[in-house]
Amino acid sequence: MSSSSRIDSRMNGRTGGDGGSPRRSSPASLKKTLEWVALEKHPIFGNSNSNSSRSTAIIAASGTTSSSSNVLQNLLAWDAGSSRLYLWDAGSQCVHRLAMRFRDPDPVSRSTSFSAVVVEAAFPSEIFSTDIDIQATVHDISLNTDGSTLLLTGSEGLSVMHLYERTYSFDGKISCRTVLVGSRLFSSNNNGLRILQATWHPYSSNHLGVLSSDSVLRLFDLSSDLERAEQEFYLQPELGRIQNTVSFCPIAFSFGGQHLWERFSVFILYSNGSLYILCPIVPFGSFFSLMHVKEIYKDAHVGLDSSNPTVARNSGLAITWLEATFPELVERKMEEESVFLLRAHPYTPIEASLALQGPLVYASYGEKTDEPYVSVTGCEGKPVNFLYCSIGKDSVVVIAWSSGLLQIDALVDEAQPLWKAGISPHLRVGTSGNIEGVAVICQSDLEESARSHKRLEHELANMQGASAAVSYRDPLLLLKLAIVDLSLPKNALNRCLLSLFPDPLVSERFYCLHSGGVDMIIIHCLPFSNMIPEMGAATSSVCPIITTSHSESSPQALCGFAVVADSYGHSQFVGVTPTNECLVLEMKGWNEMLPCHFDLDMKPSGSTETLISDLLSKELLSGPKAIIIPPSTSLRSLAPDSIEGRSTLHHYIKLFHENYVEYAHKVYIELEQHGEYVKTITDTQLKRLKEVEQCLSKLEKNEKGVEERISRAFKVYELLEQRLKNFEVLPAANKKPLSNAEREFNADLDRITELELDEFHSAIDALNIRLKRYLQTSGVSLLGSGRRKNYVPNDQISQLKSALGLLSNINSENVKKVKLIEDGLDSQQE
Repeated sequence: MSSSSRIDSRMNGRTGGDGGSPRRSSPASLKKTLEWVALEKHPIFGNSNSNSSRSTAIIAASGTTSSSSNVLQNLLAWDAGSSRLYLWDAGSQCVHRLAMRFRDPDPVSRSTSFSAVVVEAAFPSEIFSTDIDIQATVHDISLNTDGSTLLLTGSEGLSVMHLYERTYSFDGKISCRTVLVGSRLFSSNNNGLRILQATWHPYSSNHLGVLSSDSVLRLFDLSSDLERAEQEFYLQPELGRIQNTVSFCPIAFSFGGQHLWERFSVFILYSNGSLYILCPIVPFGSFFSLMHVKEIYKDAHVGLDSSNPTVARNSGLAITWLEATFPELVERKMEEESVFLLRAHPYTPIEASLALQGPLVYASYGEKTDEPYVSVTGCEGKPVNFLYCSIGKDSVVVIAWSSGLLQIDALVDEAQPLWKAGISPHLRVGTSGNIEGVAVICQSDLEESARSHKRLEHELANMQGASAAVSYRDPLLLLKLAIVDLSLPKNALNRCLLSLFPDPLVSERFYCLHSGGVDMIIIHCLPFSNMIPEMGAATSSVCPIITTSHSESSPQALCGFAVVADSYGHSQFVGVTPTNECLVLEMKGWNEMLPCHFDLDMKPSGSTETLISDLLSKELLSGPKAIIIPPSTSLRSLAPDSIEGRSTLHHYIKLFHENYVEYAHKVYIELEQHGEYVKTITDTQLKRLKEVEQCLSKLEKNEKGVEERISRAFKVYELLEQRLKNFEVLPAANKKPLSNAEREFNADLDRITELELDEFHSAIDALNIRLKRYLQTSGVSLLGSGRRKNYVPNDQISQLKSALGLLSNINSENVKKVKLIEDGLDSQQE
């Protein structure tokens, strides 16, 4: 490593040195297997001859961008969902994608050195190139929420690379579809607007927020229109006593967090250090949780009964906005169906526009100031960066100043929506009548803010020991948590570039990158998250992670940085130096600096354990006090044997004894307490181990019963399967639908059954009646005339009998046929 970028890690961090000259493989061999190497020793890093041209290109791009636009570079992006690291190569305009994994260290290194998780990357890496020529110099890359799109940000242009929309592949490089965003606005050939910041929206993978030098915040929808913004907000705060509009302009912004209306809020930082809020802002077509929207909808009804007409009007507008943006809130089908996500519909009030809330002021609690509505920070220099983060129940904002100071504040109350009447927004409506775009002039109202502050001071003055209920939608207040001095050298302050980024695992921890290295800042005081420090304790702490020597040719320490959450629950800091060297530092060693909290209410009444606040006190961790020896040359002239020399020597020996010997004694006592504490933890773990062993023994005993139940279940299953096969053999299982001829024959049979069979029965009954009548008449005539002879001959009687016998036979045959037909119909219907 060269002297201009010499790295000194404070906590046994690993620095990537020369990774050697790896053997170049052919394209055919690259597709066979992947080789896992340490990330800092990956062939794409280091100063090997094969990478010298690309390293020179990165250094040149870093120096040009830093000197011209005075912005920090970040050419690294991390995709937590797929565990992949993206690195932008400025020389060839391509992106290297590294698949990463984390594993335990080797047993040898674990026993001999500091045990750290090994971060490995796959070799060879995937290379993605753009299918268009990007003219603007890229100084920042970032991924959207689902990791499918990579944003390439430059001061004079925005480009979006769709990683999964690939056009062709050539010479080991995969060409991806790349488009320009707002090329007519941000091109230097047209109006020359500079891009101050571009950020993905946290609740949409297609929406991009861009703040430009014309004081306009634009929200682009990449799925519909790349040239025209979906929403435009012209930021025009009323300046009051500030007359110079050039020196008062927005420089940074941040989307809100997860606290009620902050999901729909945007925090804006101005050049004088004041903060403003825009609320509500929602991307069209984005999705939000039903539970959170219901909670916001309930909160919006609080101010309807307020005596203040402005508060009541804003509450009504907020309810109308929610019901129009999420129409499922007023539909009854939402309660019947299982709806978990709500889609935001395009809507904006016609009679009012969004108000620019601010500037946010500090809670004075009775302190009188000449201008109660002007925020006074007390920090020297100018603001250069801004960070917003949600920590538990608190919303924390951090402002980085060019003087090397970090201003840490917390919001006293939740953000609320606010509209200003009299200014109508400009709508862009499509052919179907739906809103496709909105342009709003956002202004602040200093008179309304002053009246609100007077009302707030009046309520705070009447508290009298009780907690007064502050009116709904009073101006937001800031609570000053800490002002951190990074103590940067003067040569670093001349060209100071500060970048703030949070920790993905520990929300109370964030990092600051500057020209002198990287510092980690931990917040110990949070007003609403039960993090109240003891009296006299520090509200924040700073720990340098990386220190670098200042260089005029490369004013920034790193040109790429990312904080990666590994699979072991620790944070890994990954950085790339301007000389194309990779650094990997594990943040596990600094976890003990976080404050430990114990809930006394959860302690059992019969317990006699003593609570140990920390393993080691912060006083011991900070080390012994340094002894300052005055830079005087008179000490050199003193002889050790003289009286003055002996007294001076005795004086400094006493100072060394008071500082170092007493410090060693304190360390010895602390280590003894630490041993007892570790013994207590070990005993507790042994008890838990015994309980686990007992549970395992119970499970082993119940294992036989479970196996028997499983075997019985298999037997029942086999029996049911056999019965199912038997059912399949039955005739009804193979029943087929009747054909057309069979259906016609069935209809004929029904007609014969209903008509002809009845006619046969009626004919037989009529013949029987006639036979009885004939027999009766013949008998009477024979009895009346005793001498008369039979008038019917015998041959006729025999013919009649034979006819009756034939008729009875036909009748019986017809009855049999009818029964056969009925049986056939029954079998077919079954």
